[in-house]
Amino acid sequence: MRAVVDKDACIGCGLCIATEPEVFEMDDDGKAVSVADTTEENKDSVEACIEGCPTEAIHSEM
Repeated sequence: MRAVVDKDACIGCGLCIATEPEVFEMDDDGKAVSVADTTEENKDSVEACIEGCPTEAIHSEM
């Protein structure tokens, strides 16, 4: 599974980066971007990012 960030919806709040810094980073525009696949070890925290995103900008793809 890979988390995908909709850059048009992202407000750059940083919640996902604070929750799972191995998967999410900020780009040069101050928006979150997914930089790694979801693993069994970080699956729960990535799902928390998806559910907790205040603008629902994160979703998952297989």
